[in-house]
Amino acid sequence: MRLPFAALAASVGALSLVAGLRAQNPVATALQSAAARQSRNLVEAAAEMPADKYGYKPTPAQMTFGRVVTHLAGGNYAMCSSIAGTPAPEQAKVTPEDPKDKLVAALKSSFDFCTSALAHVDDAKLADSVPFFEGRKMTRGGLMMALAEDWADHYSQAAIYLRLNGLLPPTAKRGAM
Repeated sequence: MRLPFAALAASVGALSLVAGLRAQNPVATALQSAAARQSRNLVEAAAEMPADKYGYKPTPAQMTFGRVVTHLAGGNYAMCSSIAGTPAPEQAKVTPEDPKDKLVAALKSSFDFCTSALAHVDDAKLADSVPFFEGRKMTRGGLMMALAEDWADHYSQAAIYLRLNGLLPPTAKRGAM
Protein backbone atom coordinates (compact mmCIF):
# COMPACT_ATOMS: atom_id res chain seq x y z
CA MET A 1 0.00 0.00 0.00
CA ARG A 2 2.87 2.36 0.74
CA LEU A 3 4.52 1.91 -2.70
CA PRO A 4 1.51 3.08 -4.77
CA PHE A 5 1.02 6.01 -2.40
CA ALA A 6 4.70 6.98 -2.70
CA ALA A 7 4.51 6.82 -6.50
CA LEU A 8 1.38 8.98 -6.47
CA ALA A 9 3.02 11.49 -4.14
CA ALA A 10 6.12 11.66 -6.37
CA SER A 11 3.95 12.22 -9.44
CA VAL A 12 2.02 15.00 -7.74
CA GLY A 13 5.29 16.54 -6.60
CA ALA A 14 6.71 16.47 -10.13
CA LEU A 15 3.55 18.05 -11.55
CA SER A 16 3.68 20.73 -8.86
CA LEU A 17 7.30 21.47 -9.76
CA VAL A 18 6.43 21.86 -13.45
CA ALA A 19 3.44 24.06 -12.59
CA GLY A 20 5.65 26.11 -10.29
CA LEU A 21 8.24 26.65 -13.01
CA ARG A 22 5.52 27.76 -15.42
CA ALA A 23 4.13 30.16 -12.84
CA GLN A 24 7.63 31.58 -12.33
CA ASN A 25 8.15 32.03 -16.07
CA PRO A 26 4.79 33.01 -17.58
CA VAL A 27 6.28 35.04 -20.46
CA ALA A 28 8.80 32.39 -21.53
CA THR A 29 6.20 29.65 -21.16
CA ALA A 30 3.71 31.60 -23.28
CA LEU A 31 6.32 32.15 -26.00
CA GLN A 32 7.29 28.46 -25.98
CA SER A 33 3.63 27.55 -26.37
CA ALA A 34 3.21 30.07 -29.20
CA ALA A 35 6.31 28.65 -30.92
CA ALA A 36 4.85 25.14 -30.89
CA ARG A 37 1.48 26.33 -32.20
CA GLN A 38 2.80 28.72 -34.84
CA SER A 39 5.46 26.28 -36.02
CA ARG A 40 2.72 23.80 -36.80
CA ASN A 41 0.48 26.42 -38.42
CA LEU A 42 3.13 28.10 -40.54
CA VAL A 43 4.92 24.96 -41.70
CA GLU A 44 1.58 23.37 -42.63
CA ALA A 45 0.58 26.55 -44.48
CA ALA A 46 3.85 26.47 -46.42
CA ALA A 47 3.27 22.82 -47.25
CA GLU A 48 -0.34 23.50 -48.32
CA MET A 49 0.50 26.19 -50.87
CA PRO A 50 1.16 24.57 -54.28
CA ALA A 51 4.70 24.98 -55.59
CA ASP A 52 3.49 26.94 -58.60
CA LYS A 53 1.87 29.51 -56.28
CA TYR A 54 5.03 30.41 -54.32
CA GLY A 55 5.44 33.42 -56.63
CA TYR A 56 1.88 34.58 -55.84
CA LYS A 57 1.25 37.95 -54.22
CA PRO A 58 -2.16 39.61 -54.02
CA THR A 59 -0.89 43.08 -54.98
CA PRO A 60 2.38 44.40 -56.40
CA ALA A 61 3.26 45.98 -53.05
CA GLN A 62 3.08 42.69 -51.11
CA MET A 63 5.63 39.93 -50.68
CA THR A 64 5.34 36.75 -52.68
CA PHE A 65 4.38 33.66 -50.72
CA GLY A 66 7.94 32.38 -51.17
CA ARG A 67 9.30 35.65 -49.77
CA VAL A 68 7.03 35.32 -46.72
CA VAL A 69 8.55 31.87 -46.07
CA THR A 70 12.16 33.06 -46.42
CA HIS A 71 11.41 36.16 -44.34
CA LEU A 72 9.98 34.01 -41.55
CA ALA A 73 12.91 31.58 -41.60
CA GLY A 74 15.47 34.37 -41.42
CA GLY A 75 13.54 36.21 -38.73
CA ASN A 76 13.23 33.06 -36.65
CA TYR A 77 16.98 32.49 -36.62
CA ALA A 78 17.76 36.12 -35.80
CA MET A 79 15.12 36.70 -33.13
CA CYS A 80 15.30 33.33 -31.39
CA SER A 81 19.10 33.65 -31.30
CA SER A 82 18.87 37.09 -29.69
CA ILE A 83 16.23 36.03 -27.18
CA ALA A 84 18.12 32.91 -26.12
CA GLY A 85 21.60 34.44 -26.31
CA THR A 86 22.58 31.48 -28.47
CA PRO A 87 24.25 31.76 -31.85
CA ALA A 88 22.10 30.57 -34.73
CA PRO A 89 23.51 27.60 -36.61
CA GLU A 90 24.89 28.01 -40.09
CA GLN A 91 22.10 27.47 -42.58
CA ALA A 92 21.97 27.14 -46.32
CA LYS A 93 20.96 30.36 -48.05
CA VAL A 94 17.47 30.21 -49.48
CA THR A 95 15.74 32.56 -51.87
CA PRO A 96 12.03 32.96 -52.60
CA GLU A 97 12.66 31.37 -56.00
CA ASP A 98 14.06 28.13 -54.54
CA PRO A 99 11.95 24.97 -54.88
CA LYS A 100 9.05 24.62 -52.47
CA ASP A 101 10.53 21.60 -50.68
CA LYS A 102 13.72 23.55 -49.91
CA LEU A 103 11.71 26.51 -48.58
CA VAL A 104 9.43 24.35 -46.42
CA ALA A 105 12.50 22.55 -45.02
CA ALA A 106 14.20 25.87 -44.27
CA LEU A 107 11.11 27.14 -42.43
CA LYS A 108 10.80 23.92 -40.43
CA SER A 109 14.49 24.03 -39.56
CA SER A 110 14.16 27.62 -38.33
CA PHE A 111 11.30 26.63 -36.04
CA ASP A 112 13.28 23.61 -34.80
CA PHE A 113 16.06 26.02 -33.84
CA CYS A 114 13.57 28.32 -32.10
CA THR A 115 12.05 25.44 -30.15
CA SER A 116 15.48 24.32 -28.98
CA ALA A 117 16.76 27.81 -28.19
CA LEU A 118 13.60 28.99 -26.44
CA ALA A 119 13.45 25.87 -24.24
CA HIS A 120 16.21 27.38 -22.10
CA VAL A 121 14.75 30.88 -21.78
CA ASP A 122 13.18 32.06 -18.54
CA ASP A 123 11.73 35.33 -17.30
CA ALA A 124 14.76 36.31 -15.20
CA LYS A 125 16.26 38.63 -17.82
CA LEU A 126 13.24 40.17 -19.56
CA ALA A 127 14.60 43.71 -19.10
CA ASP A 128 18.04 42.91 -20.55
CA SER A 129 18.98 44.64 -23.80
CA VAL A 130 19.44 42.25 -26.74
CA PRO A 131 20.35 42.77 -30.40
CA PHE A 132 17.51 43.52 -32.76
CA PHE A 133 17.70 44.26 -36.49
CA GLU A 134 19.99 46.84 -38.12
CA GLY A 135 22.11 47.33 -35.00
CA ARG A 136 19.18 48.36 -32.84
CA LYS A 137 18.59 47.05 -29.32
CA MET A 138 15.42 45.92 -27.63
CA THR A 139 14.57 44.38 -24.28
CA ARG A 140 14.43 40.58 -24.27
CA GLY A 141 10.78 40.76 -23.14
CA GLY A 142 9.95 43.20 -25.93
CA LEU A 143 11.62 40.97 -28.50
CA MET A 144 9.71 37.96 -27.17
CA MET A 145 6.47 39.84 -27.74
CA ALA A 146 7.61 41.04 -31.18
CA LEU A 147 8.42 37.46 -32.21
CA ALA A 148 4.97 36.19 -31.19
CA GLU A 149 3.37 39.13 -33.02
CA ASP A 150 5.46 38.40 -36.12
CA TRP A 151 4.33 34.78 -36.22
CA ALA A 152 0.67 35.77 -35.85
CA ASP A 153 1.00 38.48 -38.51
CA HIS A 154 2.60 36.15 -41.04
CA TYR A 155 0.23 33.28 -40.33
CA SER A 156 -2.64 35.64 -41.06
CA GLN A 157 -0.89 36.68 -44.26
CA ALA A 158 -0.28 33.06 -45.30
CA ALA A 159 -3.89 32.16 -44.50
CA ILE A 160 -5.15 34.98 -46.71
CA TYR A 161 -2.83 33.98 -49.56
CA LEU A 162 -4.10 30.39 -49.27
CA ARG A 163 -7.75 31.46 -49.27
CA LEU A 164 -7.21 33.76 -52.25
CA ASN A 165 -5.99 30.65 -54.07
CA GLY A 166 -9.02 28.56 -53.08
CA LEU A 167 -7.25 26.69 -50.27
CA LEU A 168 -8.08 26.35 -46.59
CA PRO A 169 -5.45 27.41 -44.06
CA PRO A 170 -4.39 24.74 -41.55
CA THR A 171 -6.36 26.20 -38.62
CA ALA A 172 -9.53 26.31 -40.71
CA LYS A 173 -9.02 22.65 -41.61
CA ARG A 174 -8.57 21.75 -37.93
CA GLY A 175 -11.30 24.10 -36.78
CA ALA A 176 -9.08 25.80 -34.19
CA MET A 177 -5.68 27.32 -33.58
